[in-house]
Amino acid sequence: MTWSSATPAGVGDRGIDAAALLARVLPAARELLRQAGARRLGAVCVGAAGMATLGDDLRARLPDALADAFGVRRLALAADAVTAYAGALGQRPGAVVAAGTGLIALGAVPEDRTARRGGTDGAYGTEGAGAGGGAGIGWAADRTTDGLTAARTTGGQTTGDRTPDRLTPDRTTDRPTTDRLPGGWRRADGWGHLLGDCGGGAWIGRAGLEAAMRAHDGRGGGSKPLLARLEAVFGPAAELPGKLYPRPDRPAVLASFAPEVGRCAAEDPVAERILRDAARHIAEAAEAVCPRLESSVVALTGGLFRMGAPLLTPVREELAARLPGTRVTEAAGDPLDGALCVAAALATDELRLPRDPGLLTVV
Repeated sequence: MTWSSATPAGVGDRGIDAAALLARVLPAARELLRQAGARRLGAVCVGAAGMATLGDDLRARLPDALADAFGVRRLALAADAVTAYAGALGQRPGAVVAAGTGLIALGAVPEDRTARRGGTDGAYGTEGAGAGGGAGIGWAADRTTDGLTAARTTGGQTTGDRTPDRLTPDRTTDRPTTDRLPGGWRRADGWGHLLGDCGGGAWIGRAGLEAAMRAHDGRGGGSKPLLARLEAVFGPAAELPGKLYPRPDRPAVLASFAPEVGRCAAEDPVAERILRDAARHIAEAAEAVCPRLESSVVALTGGLFRMGAPLLTPVREELAARLPGTRVTEAAGDPLDGALCVAAALATDELRLPRDPGLLTVV
């Protein structure tokens, strides 16, 4: 059961506005619990973009508010990259590339697994989580959409095999420089459209628009098919800067052109090259965070991959070259599924994903 709202979460001086969020979500959560026939709420997970930098108000107000409303004593606050990871892989170790307007890769390995370097093999455990007779609720605000998606609930009981109690970084492999976060997570990119998000929707869209503008000017590297699509979508090419630069949502506008690059790729070598370059960036991010285990898996999630074969085919080729033997799969679920997974595991003390001040905290 799911409730959603197209209205984004508000942001104030203390970051995400907890009062405004609660005013909308609490009534919806009560109704979902009624529909589920749940007697109590065992745990809650709130996932949001910007949790590390914009989550002060949530951390200050949500614990008491949820305790008063539902008797909640277990609350997880997660970055949207973590809920995307949990939605894609559950609590299994691996790597997830989440690509929409932007792009981020997140990976983790179990504590007792040894890297493949030097010929030592490792293996994954199996996933387990449960609602334990109560109910878990997950809320998620997804960075790849404009609105807030919230409050999915489950009741009843599930069981599963246990894996090691926490995940820690693999420190034995030589790999590209990456942001090694404490507590078991490895992150690559996700730095926004000015500093990174390489291979994401805004990156592809900007590259496509640049190629179109080159064709408009008569410069090398231009694409007449992309110029035609620019004019069909935005109007005369010379007017595009005046329309684009004043927009506060420039990354989303750039990303809106990415599907046009995908549509042109079969017939236009410039568009095809843009997608191959994007695939290389995506694979580099995955390589930077992927655990070097015999059973390693990379999951791809996010709206960008709905482009299909024009992007997925070169991505799979790049991943096969950089991570031979690593299985590539679609995500099992979305970030809202991931928030529910975290909440259900938290309800029965089976949350094994690493705690991290900027990514996942339990209060």
